[in-house]
Amino acid sequence: MTSVELHATETDIEGPLYEAAKKVYPQSVKGPHRRIKWGLLIATLTVYYLLPFVRWYRGPNEPSQAVLIDLEHRRFFFFFIEIWPQEVYYLTGLLILAALVLFLMNAMAGRIWCGYLCPQTVWTDLFLLVERWAEGDRRERMLKDASPWTLERVAEKVLKHSCWLLIAWWTGGAWVLYFSDAPTLVWKLLTFEGSFSEYMWIGILTLTTYVFAGHMREQVCLYMCPWPRIQAALTDENALNVTYRVDLGEPRTSAKKAIAARAHGAIAGDCIDCHQCVAVCPTGVDIREGSQMGCIQCGLCIDACANVMDQLDRPVRLIGYDTDLNLKRRIEGKRNAYKPFRARTMVYIVLIVAIAGVMTWSLATRSNASISAMHDRNPQYVMLSDGSIRNAYTLRFVNKLPDANHFTLSVSGLEGATLDVVGMTTQHDGEKAISIGPDTTLEVRAIVTRPAGAHGRESTPIIFTTKDAQGVVATAPDFFKAPEDHEQGEHHDRNH
Repeated sequence: MTSVELHATETDIEGPLYEAAKKVYPQSVKGPHRRIKWGLLIATLTVYYLLPFVRWYRGPNEPSQAVLIDLEHRRFFFFFIEIWPQEVYYLTGLLILAALVLFLMNAMAGRIWCGYLCPQTVWTDLFLLVERWAEGDRRERMLKDASPWTLERVAEKVLKHSCWLLIAWWTGGAWVLYFSDAPTLVWKLLTFEGSFSEYMWIGILTLTTYVFAGHMREQVCLYMCPWPRIQAALTDENALNVTYRVDLGEPRTSAKKAIAARAHGAIAGDCIDCHQCVAVCPTGVDIREGSQMGCIQCGLCIDACANVMDQLDRPVRLIGYDTDLNLKRRIEGKRNAYKPFRARTMVYIVLIVAIAGVMTWSLATRSNASISAMHDRNPQYVMLSDGSIRNAYTLRFVNKLPDANHFTLSVSGLEGATLDVVGMTTQHDGEKAISIGPDTTLEVRAIVTRPAGAHGRESTPIIFTTKDAQGVVATAPDFFKAPEDHEQGEHHDRNH
């Protein structure tokens, strides 16, 4: 390579490796998709901000907040449902259900979650509403940003950012209310009696909401969120996505030229290249360039294009929810074909129904009392001088009732075995029972002894059975460990 060629090559690669990000100024738009988004925004934010204040009476010894994550007592309350740490599998089931529902939504209508229900989308829409109220719509904001600063401009900025910070502060504060009694915590925060961790988390969540929804906006969707990259592997040609219908829109030309071309029998597309679809897009995507990672499938470009087509007296479905398969079929002169129920979606639906059904059945049939057993690891058994064999266990009793409860205990599966439990007391009816306080777990030591001369295997299955004052029965299986019978016999003979 000559020095001239080398210099030319070096010159060609000068400059930034990546194009600088351009600020997006989304324009307001009216239409059915925008109304749906407003409705979902109002519904979701109303639930988020007000749900901590909803009351639900559970009893004299229970919290009265309908939805509460009680970290101090390790409980999660959701109206009539109470989840204990031992029941973390319900959380696992909910996460699996959420993932499957997200997969199903993607298989049906692409990134509909991103466009309508994602928290980033909802709060960004709210912040944009405040921005338009304080500074004007797209054109006004662009002109003001390009103009010198004035006192009026400073006042608008202060007003906008003050409202943003207020919304962000209440967003962070509302999240903290889910972890403590909401009215009590609000009063403590207002009187500066809250804990450091509560103020700290409100500050962190206020900052993240303000930055993500107010400043980063579309950059969160483009660079931070993993879902756009994941959903590309989950979609197929039958999924509905916001699509520019090339067969209707091309070739592009102005409205007057299109009318003239059609008058002479020439082909002219419906797209007049007005760029309204780009102006209203919250991520600045040009949907006419095809499917892109930046498109969140919000449908605002559909409303913008439909408004223009109405004015031109042209069909309003130039941009709409469509499938890649139908685009190919129309180009080939075939009719549209929609397949919402296909192998992929049916698998998701069956899994969702099955998991939801199992979880519902488990919640409906679960007991307020339970027991679990854990065998001592070392030593696994102890042989006494009289030839009897003793095993030790740790038993955990769970009383989920808001009142104290009493449990009787027995062991089965081992002939002639005796059971001794530390902490058992004799009740008024003569039976021995374990008393456990309200909404409490209790661990006790249990000793199971097999008498001398009794025969059994090296590992014999046994079952601990408990019954509470309400008659609820719970069981915990385990094993009784012992040496082989011939070893026990030799040891017994030596003792004699």
